[in-house]
Amino acid sequence: MILVDTSIWIELLAARIVVKEPDLLLRFRTTGVILQEVLQGLRPGRKSEEFKDSFLAIPLLCDPLTWDLYAQAAEIFREGRRRGYTIRSSADCLIAAVAIDTGIPVWEKDRDFKHIARFTPLRVW
Repeated sequence: MILVDTSIWIELLAARIVVKEPDLLLRFRTTGVILQEVLQGLRPGRKSEEFKDSFLAIPLLCDPLTWDLYAQAAEIFREGRRRGYTIRSSADCLIAAVAIDTGIPVWEKDRDFKHIARFTPLRVW
């Protein structure tokens, strides 16, 4: 399983990344925060609606999110700040908390996750 971050979905939708292994798509997972970020970025239209229908079929991790995951995300943010890393997105901290909790790597193209992986057990892909 792979938790696919919004940064990768943007690249996939713009065709800057192509998945050459169809079986890889079956390993994709998402979570509510990523779902929100991806859907709010879609432009109105038929293609977006078709994508949305397919996207909603991806299995959700940690649905619903627990209070403990929110607390872990806050701790990730605070620890990053303590270590001198500016994590730009609280959402990325929450995504990282889900990935750490489930033991699933995050496929990302976002410096926040690289920083978080330096001081947590987060695995990036």
